[in-house]
Amino acid sequence: MLVSPLKRALAVVVVSLIAAGVAIAGPPWIAIESPVNPHDPATRDAFMTVRTYHHGELLAFDLSGTAEGLVNGQRRSTRLDIRRLAQPGTYAVRWQKPAQGSWVLVVSSMRDGQHMATAVVTVDNSGRVARVSVPSRPIEGGRWQVPRAVAAAEVNAILRGQTL
Repeated sequence: MLVSPLKRALAVVVVSLIAAGVAIAGPPWIAIESPVNPHDPATRDAFMTVRTYHHGELLAFDLSGTAEGLVNGQRRSTRLDIRRLAQPGTYAVRWQKPAQGSWVLVVSSMRDGQHMATAVVTVDNSGRVARVSVPSRPIEGGRWQVPRAVAAAEVNAILRGQTL
């Protein structure tokens, strides 16, 4: 039986779309850079930069973040100033540690209202990044690490001196 050129072309298109779907289907990721590049005017004076990925490729997401603090036993929360940079999937976070308290920055990426990834940044007493974690779980026998949302109780534990 002969296959028409149109059917052959259609088969190629279908296979290509399936392959593209598999490539896109990989997990998201979020990465923190500190110290920032002082030679780039867009990042100069930023506290840190954030990069968002999907399946290993830089990709822009909606980003939000808060500075979570424990000051004299009282919880504090302030929104972070996050600015998109020229390269897709890169952002500058502007923030300065208050004089008092323990602080953790929580930065999350979203796409179409769905959580993609969260980075938890512990800040030392000098106001520098001390530790970064991206809470995640392995899938497919450890082939992929899939980021998960971070609960408020986890942030509270970090602020009280426990680790995530």
